[in-house]
Amino acid sequence: MRNQFGFLADWIVDHRWVTCFLIVVVTVVTGIGHYDPYLLLPEPTAEVSQPNRQFGKTEDVKRPPPNVSPVQVASGDVIVVARSDSFFTPEGSEAIRDAVGAIESLQHVRSVLWMDEAPPMNIFGLAENSLPRRNATQARFDDAKERALQHPLIAGQLLSKDAKTMLLMVNIDWIFVTQDSDCTDALRDGATAAVAKYPSIDMSFQVTGDVPIRLSRVSSSRENERKFQMIGYAIALVVALILFRGLTPVLIVSLAPILGSFWTIGIFHYAGWTSNPFNTVVVPVLLCMVGFTDGVHMMVQIRKHRAAGLSPRDATRRSIREVGLACWLTSLTTAIGFGSLVLAKHETVHEFGYCCVVGVLTMFVAVVTVIPIACASRWGRNVHIGYGRNLVDQNLERVTGVIDFVLKHAVPVGWLAIVMTVAFSLFTMMLRPDERLTSNLAESSEPVQALAHIDKAFGGMESAAVQISFPDVASDSGEILTVVGEVERILGTEPLIGNPLSIHRLLSGLPGEGEPEDRMALLELLPPQLKRAYFTPEYHRAKVAFRLQDIGIAQYGPVFDRIEVQLDKVMKDHPLFQVQLTGNAVWRWKDLYQIVVDLALSLGTAIIVIFIVLAFVYRSVRIGLISVVPNLFPLAFTGFLLYVWGQNLEIVSVCAFTVCLGIAVDDSIHFLTRFREEDRGGVNRDAVIRKAFVGVGTALIMTTMILMIGFSTALFSDSRDFRIFAAMGILTIGSALFADLIFLPALLLRYAPPSLRGSSLVPPDADRSADSNLPPSDEPSS
Repeated sequence: MRNQFGFLADWIVDHRWVTCFLIVVVTVVTGIGHYDPYLLLPEPTAEVSQPNRQFGKTEDVKRPPPNVSPVQVASGDVIVVARSDSFFTPEGSEAIRDAVGAIESLQHVRSVLWMDEAPPMNIFGLAENSLPRRNATQARFDDAKERALQHPLIAGQLLSKDAKTMLLMVNIDWIFVTQDSDCTDALRDGATAAVAKYPSIDMSFQVTGDVPIRLSRVSSSRENERKFQMIGYAIALVVALILFRGLTPVLIVSLAPILGSFWTIGIFHYAGWTSNPFNTVVVPVLLCMVGFTDGVHMMVQIRKHRAAGLSPRDATRRSIREVGLACWLTSLTTAIGFGSLVLAKHETVHEFGYCCVVGVLTMFVAVVTVIPIACASRWGRNVHIGYGRNLVDQNLERVTGVIDFVLKHAVPVGWLAIVMTVAFSLFTMMLRPDERLTSNLAESSEPVQALAHIDKAFGGMESAAVQISFPDVASDSGEILTVVGEVERILGTEPLIGNPLSIHRLLSGLPGEGEPEDRMALLELLPPQLKRAYFTPEYHRAKVAFRLQDIGIAQYGPVFDRIEVQLDKVMKDHPLFQVQLTGNAVWRWKDLYQIVVDLALSLGTAIIVIFIVLAFVYRSVRIGLISVVPNLFPLAFTGFLLYVWGQNLEIVSVCAFTVCLGIAVDDSIHFLTRFREEDRGGVNRDAVIRKAFVGVGTALIMTTMILMIGFSTALFSDSRDFRIFAAMGILTIGSALFADLIFLPALLLRYAPPSLRGSSLVPPDADRSADSNLPPSDEPSS
């Protein structure tokens, strides 16, 4: 394999203009992808959406549904949150009416459901205003407030229980939507302008809901993509400038990851992978850090040989031969680590894995072409200026003392590494899975803040339900109301369940008393669009709807468990009824175990494949096993800290664990590759490990510093997911350097094969003969 990289080195250096032409072609094609990928690709065809999950017998679905549109008090394309202490005052009522009128007057608004439009709750079905007009007395407003707080469709649904928050459910006519702001700013600004003519009324508006949350996610992704890429690049350049003590090597090393990221994002546009915020924000910064680390290893070798007196072309050739294999192995193992995410069932994780694999391989091509071409040209004549005078080189002897201490105590340090890795791994597997709707949104964004207020005032925005099926029970049986009432009572005992609503609660709002069997007849007096929202007699179904807060679905795990136990008792008491929790939140809770499965599957697959690759390349099963400990320890250590800090295992955690495995293995490969090269002579093993460290120690420490600083930029993001990803990255990369400097030398000294002579993929003489006219690479320059 080293011969192949020798051929690659000669071809790149001797055919620079051809390589430059290919780089230009790739840059132009990917640049078109940035601008408009459909200039080269056909327009995509619309996909037919699949039907949602259904509850009940399939033959029921075949019946024609009744020609009635059920009222949905907990849903709307956009939710406008109105807040005021003066809704039930003459001026306040007029102000909110004008605000609703302003929203309804917008061309792209189909309808607005608010408390004054709630279906009537009287036995005659007569329309009535829940909010009096301006000329009404304050006593009438007070009476209206009391009635509204008793109305099952208003209290806790459209009006908070303290009567200070009102929800306006806006449905959009998408034909007339021309820009994103039509669904957010236009609604809020229209309502705000309408109440501005009431200076004595303090009334504010915010927008949230499915559409604003999606728009906020896209907007935040674009903003973070630009901001944190620029911050990360700038900090990395400054740190590299300080470490290299020269502008030219910094610019050359930076050019490869910049081009690699540009190519990668262009490919993402062609593939349609730009809707996931991780793909457009995390991946570019991540790839730049990975490319920068490989570039640093390449540049350190080139500068070393240039300082030893080699010409730019010879130094480039030799550096590709020496570092090219290690860079390829790091790219391959990193791609394996990232690629293991494609085994995940979660679509976000699955797509993120594909993006990382494409990006890593693209970045490797950029590193092994751009940096050698630049260094072999006139631009690279002075890359060695400042070599040996950077902060790491000047303090490398101090770190070498740590290596000497480790080698003297190799046995206890080796056992400590194994025990700590196993112990921390056990704690990591105890992490609880979790998921939140707004975890990847900025906490300061308007939809998130409005949603937090809805959680507090209404018990949540997201809705779920208990579906009740009774195929063998008459649709007018009083037992239906009995079962629905029991389910409603069970939900009402849970503090995290918000405002259960069913036909039982609707009938309780009607006048009269009696047993459920007697009150079931009153159901026919309800407006059809209201009754059929919670009861479908033709399908023999009923439901009890309730609200959920966005506090993490793991918080609802014990709640759902208790509810299901109680529902089982209901079914035992009423054997003709089937009762089941349904809704997106419930399905996410039931599928949460898949997060743990995805983590175990991706990490397990990545570790096994990386072990096989390293054992094959180094032709030593023992070396492959040794490499597992320093590569697994950083992940186990980070998982242990997450457990200690009370954090849960989320989608971003699964991505971060696997990504960090792919990065952590890079330093181990560079160390093992140099160790293999130095160990061919069969000299003292202690001296071999010291020489291996001297050969790659500078690059290891420099790349770790750059990676940690690059990850730290995302700590300032207002997105919770990005902060978690960055923190885990910093912890993992830092602990990976610790493992490579402390644990790996001890494990190699204690458990490595007696000699690796002859274990390389080609004989040593063949390696030396290729560079017989060059000074040996394992001699440190003066």
